[in-house]
Amino acid sequence: MNTDKDMDKRRIFVYLGITFVLTYAVEIFMIAPILGSTDINHAILAQSLISGVMFIPTMAVILTRLFTKEGFRGRELMIALNLKGNLRYYALVWFGFALLTVFGMVLYFLIFPKQFDGQLGYLMAMYEAQAQASGTEVEVTVTQLQQTMTLQILMGLFLSPFLNVLNCFGEEWGWRGYLLPKMLKKLKVVPTLLITGVIWGLWHMPLTIMGHNYGNGYLGYPVTGILAMCIFCTVLGIILSYVTIKTKSCIPAILGHGMINGFAATGIYFTSLDNPYNVFLGPAPTGLIGGMGFILLAAVCVYRLYKEEKEKGSISL
Repeated sequence: MNTDKDMDKRRIFVYLGITFVLTYAVEIFMIAPILGSTDINHAILAQSLISGVMFIPTMAVILTRLFTKEGFRGRELMIALNLKGNLRYYALVWFGFALLTVFGMVLYFLIFPKQFDGQLGYLMAMYEAQAQASGTEVEVTVTQLQQTMTLQILMGLFLSPFLNVLNCFGEEWGWRGYLLPKMLKKLKVVPTLLITGVIWGLWHMPLTIMGHNYGNGYLGYPVTGILAMCIFCTVLGIILSYVTIKTKSCIPAILGHGMINGFAATGIYFTSLDNPYNVFLGPAPTGLIGGMGFILLAAVCVYRLYKEEKEKGSISL
């Protein structure tokens, strides 16, 4: 007769099996053949499939709960807002993430000032490429570009968590809402945070190899990119897990993930075309310098959870 711990272990493997098999199958057999295609229909389909893949962890939660007869009990679903006493955690993943992104961007350009372009040449090149593709002429001044960038930053700051909420729910209900609580039943908090972070990074592996996150042709390709993605996912995953543990809900993690997806690329628009940025360093949070604020915050979160576990004996959800 299976014990509860044996069943939790089984559910972890069932969940991961479904998530990885479905994700890798879609990315390898459906996305890879058309990603980067010059055919506009193929390009749109590829991006739609990439967005769709984010729902697979949630699909895996539903299937795992059905296959293992776990059911869908209210509190265990981890989707209550739990706002009372937890607004600081919501603020952390919203405005805090924005500040950390800006901090990393500024730090990167202070270290590499030649890579900063306040005239937004990168953005101008994007407009020109889009105009050429559509067969139209572009007449945009630097002032107009700066105004557009300011508006985009403000929109990203206030709307990113909501514009990305559905896709990010697709991931976070799986990683933070299901896998995290199960892993905390099996392991102490530090190995749980590290292992789930690496798992999340490896889940991105096919797209990383295709160049979706760090491009391709870099030194050590594709291993360097896979390693960088695992580091980024571990760092971000620690913070998202921290707010999930504190609020007993994956909703803050969903909003934080949405904030990152919508705001992380801000620094790239300020990079110089003449002095290309190093994607493994910044200015986006996926680089070591661009992500320094997140790295420091993750270290604080790990320490606080470790200390709490030591005092209470365990951490659970």
